[in-house]
Amino acid sequence: MNTPNAQAPTPYGMAQVAMAHLKEAVYLTVARGPSSGMTNVAIGRALGIYSGHVGHEGHISGTLLALLEAEGVVDQDKQTKAWRLRPIDQEEKGAASG
Repeated sequence: MNTPNAQAPTPYGMAQVAMAHLKEAVYLTVARGPSSGMTNVAIGRALGIYSGHVGHEGHISGTLLALLEAEGVVDQDKQTKAWRLRPIDQEEKGAASG
C-alpha cells in the first residue's frame, strides 16, 4: 500500500534496521541461554544460521558480537569462548534509573 508522501526505504536505513533486529535476536538468544554462556556457533545455530564460510559454518558474525561487546552488552569468556550478558554494576543501574 503506497501513500503519496511515503519515501522508499534507503539501503542505509534498511541495513540499520536489519542490524538492530540482529543485535536484538542475539541479545535475546544469549539472555535465554545457559548461565555459562553460549559459543558463537551455538548462538548461530539457535538463530537458524547453518551456513557460512569454510571452517566457520553456523557462526554468527564476529563483527556483530564485537559491536555488542563494545556497547557493553555482552562479554566473552576468553577460556571457554562463551558469550554472556554483561552484568550491570550498581553504579550503572543507579545512573540508568535516575
